Amino acid sequence: MFPLFFELENRLALVVGGGPVGRRKARALLDAGGRVRLVCLEPRPDDEPTERLQWIQEPYHAGHLEGVELVFAAATSAVNRQVTADARQRGIWINVADDPGASDFFLPAVLRRGDLLIAVGTKGAAPALAQGVRDFLGDQFDDAFQNWVAVLGRIRPLILEKVSDPNRRRELFYQLCRWDWLERFRHEDAAAVQAAMMAEVMQILQQP
Repeated sequence: MFPLFFELENRLALVVGGGPVGRRKARALLDAGGRVRLVCLEPRPDDEPTERLQWIQEPYHAGHLEGVELVFAAATSAVNRQVTADARQRGIWINVADDPGASDFFLPAVLRRGDLLIAVGTKGAAPALAQGVRDFLGDQFDDAFQNWVAVLGRIRPLILEKVSDPNRRRELFYQLCRWDWLERFRHEDAAAVQAAMMAEVMQILQQP
């Protein structure tokens, strides 16, 4: 398996199946900024979001694959097999809920702290274990990481602009990723810590 993070913003994914599994996958795709075409026989529940979710209440057919970049088959086994065959014919990656061996990719258990993402996978063998590991890590990676990553994201472009020497840039990035900064984010105001980080950057930039 090759782990990667897929940029889903405004990209279209197809979910076939409107049961609990299909709806859960649709929500995860929406949370990641994607657009979802959900095809199923169930009527649309009142609590489903309307933005970026196209709910199509009709039997699946190959035309539903038009314009999509990822496919999730979460219907009956027979329908899933047809979706898989159609997606493969078009070269579209597919995740099959009831047949991990037929899947091109797997969904990990994800821990989110702002832009910090930690993904845990077991190649579909033990999703409950992956979720347990994620929950264990969640107790260690608190919301302070969200503030830390956000500040690093704001400072990084300044360093890339002002520092041409790659070794010096690397040194600066390592300085800002010291664990003592995390403790400051846990106990101080985020704006004050950001100011301290900026001051350290400016001090290093002024060195000959």
